[in-house]
Amino acid sequence: MKGKVWLVGAGPGDPSLITVKGLNCIRNADVLIYDRLVCPELIEEASPACCKINVGKQPNYHPIPQDEINQLLIEHAKLGKKVVRLKGGDPYVFGRGGEEAEALYEHSIAFEVVPGITSAIGGLAYAGIPVTHRDCAASFHVVTGHLRAGKDPVDWPQYARLDGTLVILMGMSQIEAICAALIEHGKSADTPAAVVRYAACANQEVIVSDIANLAQEVKQKNLRSPALIVIGQVAAKHSILEFTATNQVIIEQQLTHNNPAVEYSL
Repeated sequence: MKGKVWLVGAGPGDPSLITVKGLNCIRNADVLIYDRLVCPELIEEASPACCKINVGKQPNYHPIPQDEINQLLIEHAKLGKKVVRLKGGDPYVFGRGGEEAEALYEHSIAFEVVPGITSAIGGLAYAGIPVTHRDCAASFHVVTGHLRAGKDPVDWPQYARLDGTLVILMGMSQIEAICAALIEHGKSADTPAAVVRYAACANQEVIVSDIANLAQEVKQKNLRSPALIVIGQVAAKHSILEFTATNQVIIEQQLTHNNPAVEYSL
């Protein structure tokens, strides 16, 4: 009797952002195969009897190749197990979920995709950066800064001509070259840009600059992956839209001042 595989998105960082269905999958799993960007709190939601397997990849270091991950899913499912493949963000947004689903299909393994909030949207939102804004961004484009070996290079000339928001995943090792390529192909050097590290996590860090200076500021502050790069006018919204503990105190004081008789809970 064959089991089933659930490809589950864990969301952008904050463990409370996982979907209800995704959390139920974790709690009922016989086998949990997870990536390095998944919060430990979510892994702890699995039952004590669950077999937990870390297959996390790091930049330029993939201790368990993708083919072996695919095989793990297939083998455990063939044993009749309920297998959860837990990924940061969304399984189908640069998460290799499509490749895993194809491998399962080829072996006649039942599978289901449980979407998650991609960091390309949710992670930026936590940093006070909307991917679209009626005043300055009518579209957004999510690209990878790291292509599979043998593939054509990223078409930076095309992306430099776009007016919308450009979100780059897995691009930190190439950030200097990326910014230089965009400027070289016509993107204004003073275009707002930002880097968000550990998006939607308690230790989130944000740098806002322009594409001419972003790489240098990242180097000075020693920001490394995992991080998002965002290029576009929406990056300038960070100082207004970032909601911090300090902002909450200010808002509460303003509300109380306007109506001292009313208590507000935000």
